[in-house]
Amino acid sequence: GLDLTMAVNLSARSIVDTELVAEVADLIAHAGVRPSALTLELTESSLPTDRARSEMVLGRLSALGIRLAIDDFGTGYSSLSRLKRLPVHEVKVDKSFVLHMAANGDDDAIVRSTIDLARNLGLQVVAEGVEDEATWRRLLQLGCHAAQGFFVSEPLAADDFLAWMEQRQ
Repeated sequence: GLDLTMAVNLSARSIVDTELVAEVADLIAHAGVRPSALTLELTESSLPTDRARSEMVLGRLSALGIRLAIDDFGTGYSSLSRLKRLPVHEVKVDKSFVLHMAANGDDDAIVRSTIDLARNLGLQVVAEGVEDEATWRRLLQLGCHAAQGFFVSEPLAADDFLAWMEQRQ
């Protein structure tokens, strides 16, 4: 009865697999969930060199209504021109920038700039590695859309997660 989303990491091999789209569509239909409840994450470093094929697969996944995210954003080597061509919906700022942003001006500037860039491209931003309230509050000031890290919650088993959710409703 909960309206949840799920994020799943994709490997470089999966991104060029032309069967992936049909397999994911079948799984979504079988599970009876809305496609936008699934976010497929790819790291910048996992983006394959077969750009045409990967962009075709990602385009078809996006056309199904599945959300796509660039994970560990800022640590890879993809160009901004590639980012604007990919049908992604969000970027996840790598925790190496988020962890110390409350005390490190350079990290804060990188996170702030990434949030501004994403907003200007119509993308949402998830901050990884949110470990304390100061970072949480700074991300709120910057307009970050979502956060993950131990300040939000430690990893939980399914039953513990349901109890955690009930406490917050």
